[in-house]
Amino acid sequence: MSARRVPSRLEIARHAGEISAYGGVRSVVLGDGVERGIRVLEFSTGGGLRFEVLVDRAMDIGVAELDGVSVGWRSRTGFRHPGLHENADDQGLSWLRSMSGLIVTGGLDHTLFGGEVDAAHYAYPPRKTISHGLHGRVANIPARLTGYGEDWVSEERCVLWAEGEVVQAANFGEHLVLRRRIEADLGGTEIRLVDTVTNAGFDRTPHMFLYHVNIGWPFLDEGTRFVADVQETLWQTDSVGEQGADHRVFGQPQPGFVEQVYEHRLKADDRGRHRVGLVNDALGQAFELDVDATAFPCFFEWLNLREGAWAVGLEPSTHHVAGDAAARADGSMIWLEHADQRRYESVLRFSRTRRP
Repeated sequence: MSARRVPSRLEIARHAGEISAYGGVRSVVLGDGVERGIRVLEFSTGGGLRFEVLVDRAMDIGVAELDGVSVGWRSRTGFRHPGLHENADDQGLSWLRSMSGLIVTGGLDHTLFGGEVDAAHYAYPPRKTISHGLHGRVANIPARLTGYGEDWVSEERCVLWAEGEVVQAANFGEHLVLRRRIEADLGGTEIRLVDTVTNAGFDRTPHMFLYHVNIGWPFLDEGTRFVADVQETLWQTDSVGEQGADHRVFGQPQPGFVEQVYEHRLKADDRGRHRVGLVNDALGQAFELDVDATAFPCFFEWLNLREGAWAVGLEPSTHHVAGDAAARADGSMIWLEHADQRRYESVLRFSRTRRP
């Protein structure tokens, strides 16, 4: 199907005098409940895509809709203010009290399940070990917003953008900086995400990184299909065998469903990219996650098909499912020296598979 025609800079100026009549980026602050005080950047492309960047939650993406259909998961926790977060609460599972939205980032020095690991590399004798919770700390750290807006790169093309910096630091501990840039074209239906993680400190520091990309109802519905070039399934939770829920075509929410997780080995395309997604044939819509296979060599598929919490997660990861201690033991841990960087360039595509 043909793409919608995007008006030029001159056409918008002649008809409205203001780009917001068609699309743009707007800064707002949420004002009620557990979300009170969170700064949000509302992106509207004018091409049917609308999404929100949660500035005070690591600039993760919360709401995401195509043509008014919600794609990003809206969990019962809401977009909880990070001031309410206690990293060590719930036996290291407090991350689950603030997990909602299209993207929840894991890292910067730890992902996957928590535990204690050696802290000798920080040379602070009173601190023998480091305690980690599920998927680390970064998702509950506010960003310093360095800029946002709309840039006409030509008379025919306008880029909506936002940039910020998230600092994860401790005295006698890590000093990692995430610089995040988010872009979308005026009239477009994709989000471009560029993350750069730098060790700003002077201690050798571990680095693990993961995107928990969460798809929910109504885009996720009975008959929605998981699409990926899977070469091999390396690991799966015991709940897969016990429940037997299909991880390729999804059914209805189930009472008491126990999460099912798979680690798939994906085949990279000819550009060195991993591309995975979901397709809802009944709606005529699709969602695709496109990531650098070298930066994110591992991938997990998360099924949370429980009533009241229905979601499917697509999780590109720097490390395998065994996590921090295993990565240290087998030599796969990424260690960053001072000024070392890791760069992650990803695309989230929303598309129509047929005319409305």
